[in-house]
Amino acid sequence: MSLTLLRNVRALLPDGRIEPCSARFDSLICAIVAIDEPAMPAERIVDGQERLLTPGLIDLHTHGIGRNAYERSPEDLLAGLAMLPSFGVTTVLPTLYRSLRPDSFPLLERLAAVLDESRGAKSPGFHLEGPFLAIAGAGAMTMDADLVFLDELLSACQQKVAAMSISPEVVGIVSVIERLRERGVVPFITHTRASPEQTQAAIDAGARHATHFYDVFPAPPEVEAGVRPVGAVEVLLADPRVTVDFICDGVHVHPAAIRMALAAKGIDGVVAITDSNVGAGLPDGTYDTPWGYRVDVGDGDAARVADVNHPQHGLLAGSALTMNKAVENLSRWLPARDAIPWRMATQNPARVLGLTGRGAIKESAAADLVLWNADLTPHRTWVGGELVYTDERKN
Repeated sequence: MSLTLLRNVRALLPDGRIEPCSARFDSLICAIVAIDEPAMPAERIVDGQERLLTPGLIDLHTHGIGRNAYERSPEDLLAGLAMLPSFGVTTVLPTLYRSLRPDSFPLLERLAAVLDESRGAKSPGFHLEGPFLAIAGAGAMTMDADLVFLDELLSACQQKVAAMSISPEVVGIVSVIERLRERGVVPFITHTRASPEQTQAAIDAGARHATHFYDVFPAPPEVEAGVRPVGAVEVLLADPRVTVDFICDGVHVHPAAIRMALAAKGIDGVVAITDSNVGAGLPDGTYDTPWGYRVDVGDGDAARVADVNHPQHGLLAGSALTMNKAVENLSRWLPARDAIPWRMATQNPARVLGLTGRGAIKESAAADLVLWNADLTPHRTWVGGELVYTDERKN
């Protein structure tokens, strides 16, 4: 791969500063240099025109994009991964939840077989939302811990699993958490009404991240009149080892909850996700899903069940959020509007997954880069130094 010199940008650096500079890269970032750095022989030169340059965005929790549901078919998976760089996403965990059962193992094998063929966003592995969950939520499976089934599930996914969501109150869940950590899979906590003791046990066993925090984390019932009960949410916020992520669409979670988590966790402990599904990134309208119902997209990038005869008509059916819109929302909601929203979408998710070579503009990191238009749409997106998206509408 030939060298590229991206001149005259404002780069988001790992310490949060945004500095005028140029960047030289092939598949990796070779150097951050002066704006007027002379080109080397045969080096490709790109004029950044003082645009903002950030690491590629990282989405830890997403079920689909556009008209593509990742677990519907290998074709949908690859089409969705190809679409993501147009929203600035370069690394993603495609999230599976309805196919985590034995009769879907052939589908999981086909999905895993094509995961590395992506010509767009790259994936270190799937995120399995279940099946060891206590609350079904939007169609997720619920079952007690079963290490034999866990091994069969990971095998069906060809060991291409980066994260698995679990609930702390599931019977035998500590053994699952320990097995996941042995296999290099990051346990996420979610879909839970666990007690403080159950939650703490899961954290101590190694489950140190909570996903779509506040969503499917119901408050415990009041036992003593006037005494606010404590549950999983408070324990997760109080433990400094735990990180959390939020659906940043303004519908699933009030921005005040995100600000509270930042106060509790600091700027390194909170992550932005989309939890997106069919309809994300599309204009407001009604769209078919693979699950026998349609969704209405709108109302702050949320998706709701559209069919009037469906028993859940009008209820939330995931988000229609994209990661660049999540950053835009956070920039409006947070008191410090410069680097924190970007860190929540780049460095912080990379840290959760242990991706030391992603999420930051620094020497030897992967050249996963996004050059942004003023309206926070990508102008150009590179994945591993390869230009995978160009906004043809804007010079």
